[in-house]
Amino acid sequence: MTLLGSWQAAGFLMAAVLITLSPGPDNLMILSLGIARGRRRGMTFGLGCALGCLSHTTLAALGISALIAASDWAFLALRLCGGLYLVWLGLQAVRSTGGVTVPAQNGAMAASGGADRLWPLFAKGLVANAINPKVVLFFLAFLPQFVEAGRGGVAWQTAQLGGLFTLQAVVLFGAIGYFSGWVGQALNRAPGAGRWLDRIAGGIFIALGIKLMAWS
Repeated sequence: MTLLGSWQAAGFLMAAVLITLSPGPDNLMILSLGIARGRRRGMTFGLGCALGCLSHTTLAALGISALIAASDWAFLALRLCGGLYLVWLGLQAVRSTGGVTVPAQNGAMAASGGADRLWPLFAKGLVANAINPKVVLFFLAFLPQFVEAGRGGVAWQTAQLGGLFTLQAVVLFGAIGYFSGWVGQALNRAPGAGRWLDRIAGGIFIALGIKLMAWS
């Protein structure tokens, strides 16, 4: 089986970390939940969100390899649509005001961790990510950027990239949940940090979108 090259994996991981850290629905929900209900709840929900990426990885691995095998025109259409989608995401991120505000910590709720059990929160995070069509489109557009067709095993490379994305999401989402109180205070004190993270991620999206559309 074809393993990812070291530079291939490192480049992908850098882009994935920056994109995951950019303020978005998943990490803001984890952050708010961790502040309101305690770090265990935030970490559990974050784990569910991260593992939901595995379903998108499977779809991307099977779909991309099938399109490559079936039709050059179909893969061209995927590249063009995916590239335009990434550019659109990038422009939205660059234009974002970055005004991230999270609620103040509720001491009683955070201390007790809330009355609800952990499993339902994990399931909610898993399902919320797995059924999100925007994440499906993102994986179909993002993962092919780092597949080196000349190495062979396109589906296996895609699966490895998706697994690597999931692993870094587990670590980062877990850290956001664990340090949710501190992160929330930092973002409230320095809202400009969210704006710059958005701009960095937006630049990555735009560059990757252009690269995908120009891929020959």
